[in-house]
Amino acid sequence: MRGRLAVTTVLVASAAVACGGERGQDLVVAGTAPPVPYSGPLHVPTRNLDEDGARATRIESGSVGRALECDGAIYSGGGSEPWSEGDGGTTPQEGLKAYFDIEQPDVPRHGYRAERSESDRVLYSFDVGGRTKVAVVVARDRKNRPGWGPETSASCDPSELPESYTDRQWYEIWKDRQDRRVPITKVNSSAGPEHCDWEKAHFLQLGEGKKGMLYARDPDRVLPDGMLTSPYDGDVRMPAGARDTGYRFHDRQLWLTDDPAKAYVRTSDGVEAWPLVKEGMGCA
Repeated sequence: MRGRLAVTTVLVASAAVACGGERGQDLVVAGTAPPVPYSGPLHVPTRNLDEDGARATRIESGSVGRALECDGAIYSGGGSEPWSEGDGGTTPQEGLKAYFDIEQPDVPRHGYRAERSESDRVLYSFDVGGRTKVAVVVARDRKNRPGWGPETSASCDPSELPESYTDRQWYEIWKDRQDRRVPITKVNSSAGPEHCDWEKAHFLQLGEGKKGMLYARDPDRVLPDGMLTSPYDGDVRMPAGARDTGYRFHDRQLWLTDDPAKAYVRTSDGVEAWPLVKEGMGCA
């Protein structure tokens, strides 16, 4: 299942604890059907591909990938792992609860609506503005999956989820010049993980996969020697030819040059140079 960005995973994985079972809010609600309900099959054969990207994720997620109504590319999706007797539920709703218990996904844990039902499968949808952003198919008594439980699941980019959820997650969602939330596959930032004593550092991810680049802000020098390609500098002059990307996070503005070795962040206090993190460096 495709999840958070590959480079960032090593750095912040243990800090990204999903907020589960928000108290006082129902896992399943009556909800309102979207203008165009999903009418396709609830079971589409899946195929695991040895590659990353939206195309592979959609193929690996089966029917739920088709049920999503993302503004951008599909972000995460795939099939479930086997489980033992007693791990599954006795009802479809218990099967949805088992999805969160077994898979521990980084998606909201309340407010799902039963969009489609068949005798042995139910499609649950989490909608934002009448559009499906998270989809889960629970099935009954599949091979190596006794009882009701997840068969496939998929979600849109976290930037399409409600701020009430994303504001509590590991990532920081940036905006563009039009104040639109930018997909975290394009840009995101995060505080360093506490378990490595890096919480005083900050990381900036541009892009994803092998083409992604990770930069760091380290004013207190908490990162290990040799991790950065050059020292962090909190007071520099903006280089000639630097261009404003239009990406904003609070008072931070991201500027780039043709040299990918540094990212420049303009704030109300001046300009900072965030150096590139060396490939393969991270916190286990």
